[in-house]
Amino acid sequence: MLTGSKSARDYPQPLRRVKYHDAPTGKTFNFLTNNFAIPAQTVADLYRYRWQVELFFKWIKQHLRIKSFFGTSENAVKSQIWIAISVYVLVAIIKKRLNIDADLYTMLQILSLTLFERTTLNQILTDASGANYRNHGNDVGIQLSLFDNFPGH
Repeated sequence: MLTGSKSARDYPQPLRRVKYHDAPTGKTFNFLTNNFAIPAQTVADLYRYRWQVELFFKWIKQHLRIKSFFGTSENAVKSQIWIAISVYVLVAIIKKRLNIDADLYTMLQILSLTLFERTTLNQILTDASGANYRNHGNDVGIQLSLFDNFPGH
């Protein structure tokens, strides 16, 4: 049972404490659960899996660089996360296929700067001098126009 005045009032039901020692790390964890039917190892495994989910979302925040969502509905958020993951995976595939040494974050930065250039991905990402993705000044000849071949223009 919880013994704090507010916690005992807010949750008066009994709880089960599961103590788990993780041999590889040497750490000991204490978990609280209201499920008395499942084995202690299952409780520890569930918490470990939950922690993996937490780490996954931390990774999403750090790597996918989703600053804000364009929509706030469940579908909009899920769609934007899936799009960001898809882009990340596609860049990882490009990195592997082109055997590029740069890390994925650097590649994503380069691609964000060269989005509308007519230079090939291989050339942009493997150019050792970096000239392809640095400031081009007013040279717009290598940039694509959003309205090239646009009907009526």
